[in-house]
Amino acid sequence: MRLFTFPLILVCMQTYAIRPNVRFLDRPLREYTLTIKDLPPEKKPREKLLAQGPDALSIKELLAVVLTTGTTKEDVMNMSDRIIRDYGEKSILAEKDPKKLSKDMDIPIVKACIVVAVGELGRRIYERNESGFATIRNAKDAYDYLQDMRNLPKEHLRGLYLNSHNRIIRDEVISIGTINANMIHPREVFRPAIECNAAAIVIAHNHPSGEVTPSNEDIEITQQLVQVGKILGISLLDHVIITKDTFTSVSANY
Repeated sequence: MRLFTFPLILVCMQTYAIRPNVRFLDRPLREYTLTIKDLPPEKKPREKLLAQGPDALSIKELLAVVLTTGTTKEDVMNMSDRIIRDYGEKSILAEKDPKKLSKDMDIPIVKACIVVAVGELGRRIYERNESGFATIRNAKDAYDYLQDMRNLPKEHLRGLYLNSHNRIIRDEVISIGTINANMIHPREVFRPAIECNAAAIVIAHNHPSGEVTPSNEDIEITQQLVQVGKILGISLLDHVIITKDTFTSVSANY
């Protein structure tokens, strides 16, 4: 009888402690999308607000606090970032139509209602002091006021509705997408003016391409709106084209 000997293998069992906030990926890294739960406590908007106050939060983070949660398709931080990036900081708070906001940004109507309500609340408090209104007298004033339009990735048509002292009483995103004379109807521009009893309008749209020269479409739209404004008794003071680094007045080009 032959005896066989085998080396003795010792297996050491070691216990590992899992630290707080450690995340284990159960999918390939390229498929994993970080969510607000993956952030350390000091980076989460609500915790940051409690610890450091509202001044420490970016616009995106403040909006995330307002929206509270995301959806099954999109985390709240990603949603906030997309809304601010595509709609613009001033534009999003100036929007008054939750259905339009919901459609434009593909967000639930409940969240669109929250955003519109927050914007309206801030606007009413701000507008109690009429001296706080921005005054728009020319294209340069409009360009300075509409700084948030300079880096928008899509074309926005924006209306600034003024009282008889050229102070803004309403700021509205009229449309998002390529500005086309066949797509923009004068009623969409003048409806808010009639609703808020505006005396004059300045419209502006951005060119993400950086091209500041007015197109034939830009001039045609402006001429149409001037004629409609004369009939309604509401002046179109200017139509401003905005790019990242400069601006021009369409009204001065025809």
